[in-house]
Amino acid sequence: MAESLCCEDPEPSERFPVGPLFVPVRPGPSGCMTRAFRTPLGDRTAVGFTSERRLIATLGPGQAWIRLAESALRALTAPLGVTTVTVDPVFTARAPRPVEPVVPALALRVG
Repeated sequence: MAESLCCEDPEPSERFPVGPLFVPVRPGPSGCMTRAFRTPLGDRTAVGFTSERRLIATLGPGQAWIRLAESALRALTAPLGVTTVTVDPVFTARAPRPVEPVVPALALRVG
């Protein structure tokens, strides 16, 4: 009689190293800061890409980046409460358009 095979867990619970990542950054008061993103459910996540090509395809050619190991990215974002690292996300929301400057209304004199 043949044994039935059990399906593998689709998301392994053990972390495994993915190698150096291309991590999106933004300018900060003392240099570059890693960018935090949101998952579709609204949780904060750090993001890394396995190639510069994937980063550019997702975030555009103007996105600044640095190379970090996954463990270094986790160490940098953990104090901020970010415990998830998403590798090679493919869907992102477009950056918001610049807000039109508010033109102050003319001061009215009452009196």
